[in-house]
Amino acid sequence: MHAASGRTAPALRLRGAAVLAALCAAGAWLAPATAAYPERPIRIIVPFPPGGASDVTARMFAEKFSQGWGVNAVVDNRTGATGIIGTDLVAKAAPDGYTLGLVALSFAINPAIHKLPYNSERDFTFVTITASNPLILVTGNQFQVKSVKELIDLAKAKPDSLTFASSGTGSSPHMTAELFKLMTGTKMTHVPYKGSTAAHPDLIAGRVNLMFDTVIATLPHIKANRLRPLGVTSKARSAELPDVPPIADTVPGYESTSWGVLMGPAKIPAAVVDRLNKESVRILAMADIRERLARLGSVPVGNNPDEARKFIRAELEKWTKTVKAAGITSDK
Repeated sequence: MHAASGRTAPALRLRGAAVLAALCAAGAWLAPATAAYPERPIRIIVPFPPGGASDVTARMFAEKFSQGWGVNAVVDNRTGATGIIGTDLVAKAAPDGYTLGLVALSFAINPAIHKLPYNSERDFTFVTITASNPLILVTGNQFQVKSVKELIDLAKAKPDSLTFASSGTGSSPHMTAELFKLMTGTKMTHVPYKGSTAAHPDLIAGRVNLMFDTVIATLPHIKANRLRPLGVTSKARSAELPDVPPIADTVPGYESTSWGVLMGPAKIPAAVVDRLNKESVRILAMADIRERLARLGSVPVGNNPDEARKFIRAELEKWTKTVKAAGITSDK
């Protein structure tokens, strides 16, 4: 009996060592991203053309990720279908933290209008809200109104006679105007264009009456006195246009800001999400980044993943109600 025990003890020790080695190997295979992330290039998909606020913000992150982590980070513009094409690529990417996306307000509007190849909550990991981007209500100089109150009074006096431009049906400028109509009880006619820059010549010439658009797109025209700003869509004034009052001063509770959210596909390991979030918040606190965002008319945010998810959920609910109230045709 004792002899048998002596023979089996070394075998058990060897077997235990083998099991331990196997477990260690399995652990190393299961969590390479959590232990060494990032160790290879990161791609940030932007579902919009180069030059806009989302693209510029994504390039700031790519630059700082590269500098801070010593890996190459690149921006990949995948445009089309009001951001749906690029967003779908993010949803279907491997959940390892090496493919991210930076989307904007259209992400919250699209589910109410379009049949999507992804679920806007279930199929994504939200890292952080990067920035908030107020829009500006502008008119051409030929248009007689000079305040939000005058605009509301005229629109009520002449229902459907006023026209507003947008960068396309379902875009953030369009939906911001629809929210304005809903909250003021006014009726105006929508004139969609293929992008905001395409609308500006008609707005300046007076062929359309007004438009909600981004600070970065309208600021050069405002400074050149080609467009007149009436109000900002955020509750606070814009740092770039401090003399322009919030629309909420006239329409209590009104707020419509575009925003950016850094996100990835669902099921990214929690440790990777945590690292991405902490680095993103650190980047958004940098003085040079805050200065560059201010030039875009953007206000840095940098919240945690739970806060980001709650914010996105609230935006999805808000814009679904707005689309329904506006009677916008759905392609679902």
